[in-house]
Order: sequence, then structure tokens, then C-alpha cells
Amino acid sequence: MLALENAILEKGTVLPGGVLKVNSFLNHQIDTGLMIEIGKEFAHRFKDCGITKVITIESSGIAPSFFAAHELHAPLIFARKKKSLTLQDNLYTSSVYSFTKQETSEITVAKEFLHKDDTVLIIDDFLANGQAALGLIDVAKQAGATIAGIGIVIEKSFQPGREKLESAGYRVESLARIERLDNETVTFLQKDAIHS
Repeated sequence: MLALENAILEKGTVLPGGVLKVNSFLNHQIDTGLMIEIGKEFAHRFKDCGITKVITIESSGIAPSFFAAHELHAPLIFARKKKSLTLQDNLYTSSVYSFTKQETSEITVAKEFLHKDDTVLIIDDFLANGQAALGLIDVAKQAGATIAGIGIVIEKSFQPGREKLESAGYRVESLARIERLDNETVTFLQKDAIHS
């Protein structure tokens, strides 16, 4: 997705250790115009899948997921990382390790919102090692829901996340695929390499 790639090149910052900082348009401040386009693109790619729910993890996945859910005319569920007083019982839970934050979170979704007759689209802001997506897959499987696929805003293709998800049989659609992050430079995976 060219608009997303341009935003990454113009506004993203490459930090040591293979970290891409996109706080100015995705992870802290939100470029709402870009998020609308991202939502439309996800909806286009999954339009024939019968999506009944879109699911993500708070908080960075919420903006792109919201616009995708809006386009798909489906509710958005976000898995919480911290329990609240109003969310204590009847929960699906899974543990998710964050490479960026170097911590494990227990994500939760209330059972009343996810059921065996749902077809879900999982969306996340980044795909690196696949831990967030695997945690959401676990939650959806606990509910008995059908998983239509996984939508990723930015994929670090040099890390094993896609391979893990595809080898487990899941469809992965990433809007920007990064081949390398080195010398403060972003290199995108070439289109011919994507389809080989």
C-alpha cells in the first residue's frame, strides 16, 4: 500500500535492534486519513469472507481495526491487556509476549462478545514474531470462532511471524512488508519477492 509505505519512509524512524518507530501516525498520534485508507484496504481484501467480528489488541491495533470493522459493517472487539473491575469473569484469556516492551501480557476478551458462529478478522499494527496474532488466534479458538485471516499494517518480513502463521494454515495480508531495517533505513520487500 503506497500511502502507508510513504508514511513509513517520511515519518518513521529506525531505532537500533530492528525497531521501527511510527508514533507520529500509528502508535501514538493517529493519521486518521491514512487509517481510513488502511481500513478500506483490509475490508477490500477480506470482503468475501463473511466477517462478523474484527478483533485486535489494545491499543495500537484499535485505529486500523476500527476503520476496517466500519467498512465491513462488523463490530470491533479489542482484547484488553489489563483486567478492569467490570471485566473479571467469563473471559477468554491468552498470554502474549511483546518484543518491543519486553513483557508478557495476559489478554482478555469477554465471552459474551465472541461466539462459535463468528467469523473473525484479526488485525494488528505490527507482525514480527507473531506473538500478538497467535494470542488472538488462541482467544478465537477458545470461542470456537472461524478465523478468516490476519490483517497486518506493517510486517517485519525478516522476522519469523509470517512463516509461523502461514505454516499453521492462516491467511496473512500485510499492507507494508519490510525486508530490512538497517543503517537508519527502511527497505521494503519487492513485489516480485512477495509473490515468489
